[in-house]
Amino acid sequence: MDWNNVLPTLSRGRIDARFVPKAEVLPVGASRFGGRPDVPAGFAWPYFETDACDDETVKPRPLAFLAQFDCGQLSHLDPEGLLPRTGLLSFFYELDSMRWGFDPKDAGCARVYWFEGEDLAPAEFPQDLPPESRLPQLAAELSAGQDAPDFHDACLALEYPWTTNDYRAFDQARREGGFPYPDNRSQLLGWPDIIQSNMTLQCELVSRGYYLGGTWDGVPLEERDALRCPSVRDWQLLFQLDTVASGDFELMFGDCGRIYFYIRREDLQARRFDRVWLILQCF
Repeated sequence: MDWNNVLPTLSRGRIDARFVPKAEVLPVGASRFGGRPDVPAGFAWPYFETDACDDETVKPRPLAFLAQFDCGQLSHLDPEGLLPRTGLLSFFYELDSMRWGFDPKDAGCARVYWFEGEDLAPAEFPQDLPPESRLPQLAAELSAGQDAPDFHDACLALEYPWTTNDYRAFDQARREGGFPYPDNRSQLLGWPDIIQSNMTLQCELVSRGYYLGGTWDGVPLEERDALRCPSVRDWQLLFQLDTVASGDFELMFGDCGRIYFYIRREDLQARRFDRVWLILQCF
């Protein structure tokens, strides 16, 4: 495989997001991390029924507000037009349990909302939202970039049976092509910065009701093989959130991990953001 020529054909645009403190108050609808989300009247704060990492009681727990993005601001950074051109895209995740996304029962642990053409105002936090889940407000600095896939995603996208020698050639071509592996990067769209292994097949299988904790023995091998390559084409990274740190504050997912919001391309096109699936990976 001539990876030097192939990688550019697989590249995707991404939108990098850096979260930084600002002295001034951010206006309603501004792209940012944390703080109180800007929502329309009548917004019902999302809850997820689960136990927690330090509490075995199963009960409805409020999701933490992670970030919101002004779609109008994103539009010139998204030449493919994958994201809405107007409105506000908002991301929530339940931090007490930090579900991994390998269980169909994890549905609802993360939510994405698209508010379009509505008057927005800062929401009040639910009284039962823990203080540590009330994240500090940081401004989002956004910029456009180009992304190459991870080795496994590239091979699946090409339906290519790889070898160990292929990986070495791929890695060299990726670095020479100006696609480094970042230590920390939060982004919208593009290819995910994978920590463990391909995630699109996991999204597809879990959405079909398969539990993927431990081994995948419950998934018929022929079904797994049939879905492996199409899943890379069908599922799109919507938002990747890495460790966020500012001053004394740090939000980390597992051991230096990331969370990934995935969505089927057809659902993204139809703006069905209620169908996202979240995966957590860490070292």
